[in-house]
Amino acid sequence: MEKGEANMFEKTIAKETVYRGRIFEVDVHEVELADGRQSFREVVVHGPAVAIIARRTDGNFLFIRQYRKSHDKVCLEAVAGNCDPGEEALVSAERELREETGYVAQSIRSLGVILPSVGYCSETIEVFFAEVDSEPGDTDFDVDEHIETLVMSEGEMDERICSGEVDDGKTLATWMLYKLKVT
Repeated sequence: MEKGEANMFEKTIAKETVYRGRIFEVDVHEVELADGRQSFREVVVHGPAVAIIARRTDGNFLFIRQYRKSHDKVCLEAVAGNCDPGEEALVSAERELREETGYVAQSIRSLGVILPSVGYCSETIEVFFAEVDSEPGDTDFDVDEHIETLVMSEGEMDERICSGEVDDGKTLATWMLYKLKVT
């Protein structure tokens, strides 16, 4: 524990779930601060997820484009998805890669875990690096998914990030972990 951290912890006095949806719920916590004062925290409770940087044998990378209602636009992203209940993150990563792109991981390893919205959401995303063949198999999208797979070089991805085209935080963090831990 870092010096001074003990003064930062909060104790939950009461908790109420105010919303339950398909993929998350919202809890309101009444908390006691370290100095004895009370406050409230709203927390989006979201299960674990995975994100994958996949490199083909020809050295190019796989990314996806899909429409995101929350921002009303098509986003360029790393392959990613939620873990099914009870599913190990590695199994989820292999499944999501195959479902969204048609590619099968020949090798795959974890690069770490990120907390994408630490201020209000409990979601964790385990980041993986996968090596795949140069040719895909069949995709298996969820019934409500419309995904386009993009194949690009490392330099092209760097350019798209620098130009602002890639603005998804999960993808930026995933790409950074790849650059720091794999290259």
